[in-house]
Amino acid sequence: MRMLQGRVRAYEWGSLRAIPELFGKEAAEGPVAEVWLGAHPDDPASVGRVHSIFDESQLYPSRVAPRAVGPSLDEWVAQDPDLILGESVVERYGARLPYLLKLIAPAQPLSLQVHPSIAQAEEGYAAEEAAGVPHRDPRRNYKDRNHKPELVYALSTFQALAGFRARRRIGEVIEALGTPLTDDLRRVLRSRGVRGAFEFLLSEPTRPGADAVAEVAVACERRLRAGESPSRRADSIVVRLAERYPGDPGVVASLLLNPVTLRTGEALFLSAGTVHAYLSGVGVEIMASSDNVLRAGLTHKHVDVPELLRILDPTASPPTRIAPERVSRAVSTFYAPVDDFELSDVHLRDANVRERIRGVGPRTVVCLNGAAQLEANGQVVDVSAGQAVFVPSCDGPLAARGFGHLVQAAVP
Repeated sequence: MRMLQGRVRAYEWGSLRAIPELFGKEAAEGPVAEVWLGAHPDDPASVGRVHSIFDESQLYPSRVAPRAVGPSLDEWVAQDPDLILGESVVERYGARLPYLLKLIAPAQPLSLQVHPSIAQAEEGYAAEEAAGVPHRDPRRNYKDRNHKPELVYALSTFQALAGFRARRRIGEVIEALGTPLTDDLRRVLRSRGVRGAFEFLLSEPTRPGADAVAEVAVACERRLRAGESPSRRADSIVVRLAERYPGDPGVVASLLLNPVTLRTGEALFLSAGTVHAYLSGVGVEIMASSDNVLRAGLTHKHVDVPELLRILDPTASPPTRIAPERVSRAVSTFYAPVDDFELSDVHLRDANVRERIRGVGPRTVVCLNGAAQLEANGQVVDVSAGQAVFVPSCDGPLAARGFGHLVQAAVP
């Protein structure tokens, strides 16, 4: 077993406080949007003598000097993939960790985005390689050849948009707004369906101007105040997005999507092609090891509407909430409908009871609160809140005792 130190991603939508305060630290000097705890080559975690999931120099760069740590997780895995990942994982995925585990804390809405399937990612990556688009170019869509299904497990109330509403429900939501833009949108919805309405709002030839978007936001706010909204969450989201991204057509496009509220302990799964945006909250996020994102709006980053529309799944369906399956007194597991990952929720309530944690391949364990003692292959490692451990396949079964809340990422 090896202690892990993750990498902080300081995206502008991140919270200064949420992740640091989760582990008893003061607010960071800059946004802590995500902490990556994987082996993706763009920002791999480090293994070695570390005391926290992040180097404090990442939180307080003006007063804390970086500390030297061990090799990156991808470098360590490459030393002996069969031993660390297990032969079956290497046979299925090659010499790489199949999943990427993160902590995520949006204080502001993320971009309206879609992730590709494996076939789409391979095709897009090959096309950008052939075109000579540099890997670090902000205009690059495909950073790797992998798909990116993902699951978010809420550590607080977590707000999101996920997937398209049914056409009938969209019509109900926009019917009484009475702006020229929403009147046009209703006609497009009737003639071309939900995908056509989404394309109408975002494509260059038909995308509305800033004034038209602002008019819709005003209409949503007006009916909220009058108590006449057919969907208070949808109207509230429009008002909030308009404040953050004034004039962005994605503000109006949010009316086409399902609003989602996760309570602490609930999980949402997003398959390839599902349009979504996280709005606020703190969560654990697990996904196939990829950084492929196609954006359509609500962002200052690169937007590629034609490519997003090419890989978009236009099916109207309710959000995919996954209920955990209780596998023991202490362990419940979220089984996502993919082969790359699963996430287990572990609650230890008796330091005298040794609890078996299922899984035999490569695993990542994060202590969210309390403290625990992990045992595997004759080795014992103590962890407390804000620490993470990587357990290689060769260490075999894992057991834990203590008082605390852990999560474990694993390969099914």
